[in-house]
Amino acid sequence: ISLAIGLSLWAPPAPAQEILAPNPDIEATIQSQFDAFLERDVGEAWQYASPNIQSLFGSPERFGQMVQSGYPMVWTPAEVDFIDLQTLAGIIVQRVEVIDQSGTAHYLGYQMIETENGWRINGVQILRAPQVGA
Repeated sequence: ISLAIGLSLWAPPAPAQEILAPNPDIEATIQSQFDAFLERDVGEAWQYASPNIQSLFGSPERFGQMVQSGYPMVWTPAEVDFIDLQTLAGIIVQRVEVIDQSGTAHYLGYQMIETENGWRINGVQILRAPQVGA
């Protein structure tokens, strides 16, 4: 099993979705993890992963290796933009556009959970690019 599957253990269901107001705490959590990866501080990035993700990978080093190999756009983003916050069948998902070092746009869904220590990332799924109409 590829370690890259680790952050995409969930698949958002097709039922109704609701767009929520932006949540600065959720955006700060995700941005802080991006910043930690850019600084190559895997221990700090690990702190923003949910207990489920931490249990799955067992160590910051294994987590960092998975992100570096499976999510290179997260490991070394050139630009990060928060698109919207949604709830999909009770799952809170922050959609993020990440521009990688080569200028390619990637769309990611960050599943978020609120813990006693604040918001944590409980999984990341690569999404299809939005359709652009003419």
